[in-house]
Amino acid sequence: MQLDFIDWSIIFGFFAISLVIGAVVSRQAGKSSADFFLSGRNMPWWLLGFSMVATTFAADTPGLVTNIVRENGVAGNWVWWAFLLTGMLTVFVYAKLWRRSGITTDLEFYELRYSGKPAAFLRGFRALYLGVFFNIIIMANVSLAAIKIGHVMLGLDPAETIVIAATVAVIFSAMGGLKGVLLTDFLLFIIAMVGSIGAAIVALQQADIGGMAKLITHPNVQDKMAMLPPFDLSTDASRDLLITLLVIPLSVQWWSVWYPGAEPGGGGYIAQRMLAAKDEKHAIGATLFFNVAHYALRPWPWIIVALASLVVFPDNASLQLAYPDMPADQVKGDLAYPAMLAFLPHGLLGLVVASLIAAFMSTISTHLNWGSSYIVNDFYQRFVRPDAGQKELVRVGRISTVLMMVFAGILALFLRDAYQGFEILLQIGAGTGLLFILRWFWWRINPYSEIVAMVVSFVVALWAAFAAPEDMPSWLKLIAGVGITTVAWIVATLVTPADDEEKLRSFYRLVHPGGWGWKRVLDKAAADGAPLPTDGNSHIGLGVACMLVGCVGVYSALFATGYFLYGQTTNAIILTVVAVVAAGFLATMWSKITAGDNSTPGQKPNIVED
Repeated sequence: MQLDFIDWSIIFGFFAISLVIGAVVSRQAGKSSADFFLSGRNMPWWLLGFSMVATTFAADTPGLVTNIVRENGVAGNWVWWAFLLTGMLTVFVYAKLWRRSGITTDLEFYELRYSGKPAAFLRGFRALYLGVFFNIIIMANVSLAAIKIGHVMLGLDPAETIVIAATVAVIFSAMGGLKGVLLTDFLLFIIAMVGSIGAAIVALQQADIGGMAKLITHPNVQDKMAMLPPFDLSTDASRDLLITLLVIPLSVQWWSVWYPGAEPGGGGYIAQRMLAAKDEKHAIGATLFFNVAHYALRPWPWIIVALASLVVFPDNASLQLAYPDMPADQVKGDLAYPAMLAFLPHGLLGLVVASLIAAFMSTISTHLNWGSSYIVNDFYQRFVRPDAGQKELVRVGRISTVLMMVFAGILALFLRDAYQGFEILLQIGAGTGLLFILRWFWWRINPYSEIVAMVVSFVVALWAAFAAPEDMPSWLKLIAGVGITTVAWIVATLVTPADDEEKLRSFYRLVHPGGWGWKRVLDKAAADGAPLPTDGNSHIGLGVACMLVGCVGVYSALFATGYFLYGQTTNAIILTVVAVVAAGFLATMWSKITAGDNSTPGQKPNIVED
């Protein structure tokens, strides 16, 4: 694929703007760790929302969606569409709780909620487990996509791609901190959306396709178009497909699995954005915008390109024929997305290459900033150098940024396809999700609960990867992981000591979680003459109702777009009306949803070292 002057001009123009933004905000970002990791806690909802969407607009996501569609059709996307339920629960129940906490990272939650040395151990260990180990796996998966895109579009070998991409991402991330990431993400999202829509339009214009109407009638595509898997239980294959694509994601996966960007109860870089918001109302608005844009706005341009690729490259053998220099074990369905970009005209080609670079930079910069925040705040400052100055903390953050990118780049050279990394992350997080949901609302959960959940889920993931029967379906492995891990942490909760009473009360005073799970703590505090406030999050029922309405609205908008593209106008109009009604309900409930908003940031918790 040859880029000409206009393509390179667009690409370098994008780099120049990104680096200028990083340079402008670098001085402020270097003042303190709070500025570097949370932008001073005064960010508006729209900027945080755009950043969340841009971060999940990763370079590997179009390839992952293409891989899914080529193997299991459009309905295969339920493996990630189901996480909308998690996202909406975060919007209407957890966003305000995170913002009230006033902490710097979500791992600081452990010593806010739990007491003693187990809480300190949990915080420090998860800082390395998530911030380093898990984070490197995520970035390696994104870097694998960059390797394939670099080979197809620029003729680079894997090592060249990693060196170039990693260098650019590290320079950008280390300069501007979170504010640099947020400001550039706004630009990155716009470029990435324009690029993906342009790629879909050009794909439909190919001579072998001839527009949307002809695409949906092509024999290679017709059995891939359904947005729901067939409800067919007549054969083992069809039953497994229904269970894998729809039943498990909607009934088990969304609440039971920890996955980056869709953590049950919030967490990770989503929590980082909520903690950086001006107040609770901005935290809620940011997460609502993110979920609407992530699930209803973005998928269809990728899906169209994926369907079109089935006409141009009907199987992996045709991809290997087109790119003989690509190692055979890396020629998977995700390669079809960059392969389809070879047909783009100059100008648009440069814009799409810039959009893919933007997607890569947005995701990597977020994960580098998020991961280094764990290393600095939850490990280095907490356990290594408690008296470290702000300049030293920022310096450690920048050094850890470089090292994490180096290890992620090395790991990327050993991965093979996007779906491989997706399944690894799902299996490792299986069974921990319910714990993350309930720990805000059930006083009895303690640090031992989380330690056991983390250890057991990882051991079960190793079993699933190396010791499980080869013919065991992936959904059954997931169920096994969820069941074993959930039983293990519930038993650990009930047989280990409860947390310190004063710690539970201080957490409740700060966050006001509400709910029946705190009744015992409230009753005992009242009996001791120190009643706790009960006017905090008193609208849990309303929050759950809004979550369900929000899911109906977003899914309706998602499917309405699909039906419009498929030419099924009646279905599209009906679902559009449903989406509008759902949006109207949420608008009328907005004042109640955001009731209790406090514009003053939460107080920094007093964490006592043991």
